[in-house]
Amino acid sequence: MTPPAAVFPDPRLAPAHGLLALGGELSVPTLLAAYRVGVFPWYSEGEPIQWWSPDPRCLLFPDRLRLSDSLRRVIRSARFTVTFDRDFPAVIRRCAVAPRPGQDGTWITAAMIDAYTALHAAGYAHSVEVWQGDELAGGLYGVALGRVFFGESMFSTATDASKVGLAALVARLRAGGCRFIDAQNPTPHLLRLGAEPVPRARFLDLLAEALDPPDDLWAERDDLKDPRA
Repeated sequence: MTPPAAVFPDPRLAPAHGLLALGGELSVPTLLAAYRVGVFPWYSEGEPIQWWSPDPRCLLFPDRLRLSDSLRRVIRSARFTVTFDRDFPAVIRRCAVAPRPGQDGTWITAAMIDAYTALHAAGYAHSVEVWQGDELAGGLYGVALGRVFFGESMFSTATDASKVGLAALVARLRAGGCRFIDAQNPTPHLLRLGAEPVPRARFLDLLAEALDPPDDLWAERDDLKDPRA
């Protein structure tokens, strides 16, 4: 029997750092309920599940992505090939082991891998793979709901690979009518690419407006194989 979805407190009640609730489980219904109210899980191995809604929230609006001239040249060079949902398990596992400056360990625990793999099987979590020849050189994954894509993590083992993947993702989502990508917490890397901090109250208003599901936010499109779109 499918477990019931959790009911979360109002995210507006969370402190600015964002910790809203502890405990629960990572079932597909609970994860979907969390994302629909602007909450996501983030915790380390051995800790209880922690649910967050930070203030401000980092959002990337598709028409505001900033690509440098050098990155555009990389994209045009066809050095990398981009695919979607070809190997979700490989992407999330590579994200889990990617080194991250200033962080000791990973929040992508074995339980999180299992949970998001189940979310992928249910049709909500998606991956972007960036290939250099036959090698997986970068990628990212996240959750698509309504007209929103919730970015979770990315990795790169070759210069610019993850940026090429993000450019391809934005092109696909823009064509599907995506309102914004939720990147959760601002980082200098994301801000350079055009993401911006948005007050949590404004984010929650935008989220509520964007959750009417379109027909084609993640539809397969032959014209979106090339991230230059």
